[in-house]
Amino acid sequence: MSLLTPDFGLLFWMLLCFLLVATILGKWAWPAIVGMIEDRGNYIEESLRKADEANAALANLKAENEKLLAEAKNERLELLKEASKLKEKMIADAKTQATIEANKIIENAKESIQLEKDNVVKEIRSQVAELSVTIAERILREELKTGESQTDMINKLLDEVNVAKS
Repeated sequence: MSLLTPDFGLLFWMLLCFLLVATILGKWAWPAIVGMIEDRGNYIEESLRKADEANAALANLKAENEKLLAEAKNERLELLKEASKLKEKMIADAKTQATIEANKIIENAKESIQLEKDNVVKEIRSQVAELSVTIAERILREELKTGESQTDMINKLLDEVNVAKS
């Protein structure tokens, strides 16, 4: 017997053992192995599908995030514009109010000055009238020392009063 050339009996038993193992494997082991391979393939396909869905969801989230950022920037710009307009309006209102107040103060000062001026003019007129009366009194005393001059003066004044009333 040689190791390189097998006997017919050895080949027969080897073939019989091979067929028996192949039958047992084909009946019980191969379906389990194929099922596991199919399950594994399904699991991998499901995982790839979920990964694609996750990528799509991530892309959607990223797009939504960018949209929200753009909206937030626009809102911020709008708020800044509104704040700027409000600031300008407040400044303009303050200027207007200050102008109104200044004009009121100026008007009050003008009125006060006019009143003071009128009071001074009245006082001066009063003093001038008193001085005039005093001067006229002194002049009349000097001129009317005699009775005849007094009568002439009274008649003259009565004539002027009658002319003024007519």
